Amino acid sequence: MPDFAEAADSVDPAEIFEIAHPAEDGRLVVACLEPEVESYVPESIVIPHKSTIREVFEFVIITIIVALFGMTFLVQGMKVPTGSMQNTIEIGDHLLVDKFVPSNSSFFPLIPQRKINRGDIIVFKYPGNIYDAQLDEDRGITPYSLNYVKRVVGVPGDVIEISGREVNVNGHPANEEIVIADEPCVSAPDSDPCHKGPLKRLVEGGRPRAGAYGVFYEPGPEESSESYPIFQNEGDGKKITVPEGSYFVMGDNRDNSEDSRYWGFVRGDLIVGRAMLVYWSYDESTISSGNPLVDLFVNTRWRRIGTMVK
Repeated sequence: MPDFAEAADSVDPAEIFEIAHPAEDGRLVVACLEPEVESYVPESIVIPHKSTIREVFEFVIITIIVALFGMTFLVQGMKVPTGSMQNTIEIGDHLLVDKFVPSNSSFFPLIPQRKINRGDIIVFKYPGNIYDAQLDEDRGITPYSLNYVKRVVGVPGDVIEISGREVNVNGHPANEEIVIADEPCVSAPDSDPCHKGPLKRLVEGGRPRAGAYGVFYEPGPEESSESYPIFQNEGDGKKITVPEGSYFVMGDNRDNSEDSRYWGFVRGDLIVGRAMLVYWSYDESTISSGNPLVDLFVNTRWRRIGTMVK
């Protein structure tokens, strides 16, 4: 009888199946069959390809969302069209406004914020002339529809008095450097764009104080508190006290600025933010060459780009 065990030992058990069945002569027959092993081929994963139009559309939507978020809560851009803040801010300056001020930060209470201080340059919604509303109507101005930019001279509780070119806060001169200046082209017609240029310094008004900001007055007669509506309506004609939650603001171009002296205090809830830096500046005092691209390059005030506003 054949030794099937010895034959089986020479074969790897993992490679065969043993099937035993009886033969006709009574002997036991073992058939060795190789197993059938299914080969597994992984299916490829097909990732659908986005169309170019869809990718562009998604990019635009995300950009808009990020921009709206930034403009609503972080920073905002604005153009300065008038000269009430010359020469600190020039006509044609485009500013970035920091919106992290107490009136706006209720959305992000955990983010550090700095309160509004004297000397800050703020952007706010024009509250309207509470002493003579007809002036706004005559000029077609609707209160709260325009953004103004001015410097904070008085904070809540401050006592303000103006004596000529000297502004006193709580009995002390404001931290200002007085400069006598004039328009760049006094004799030119009013339609000449040269009037939009920076003021020309004529005379320094005294020793600059440490950390002082420059304020500009035209040569000529000086005016005091009694001349301004806010002192006539809010105080005793000479002094006023800034109420809680409000600010007294003035333009640095003192003889060409409509500010709190004429139309009243600025409430804190009207403040949009604090002027931060000049991200672009275009000189509107020059005559156009007729070529917009040339004007853009030539009239851009490259030296002012990135300048901090203070």
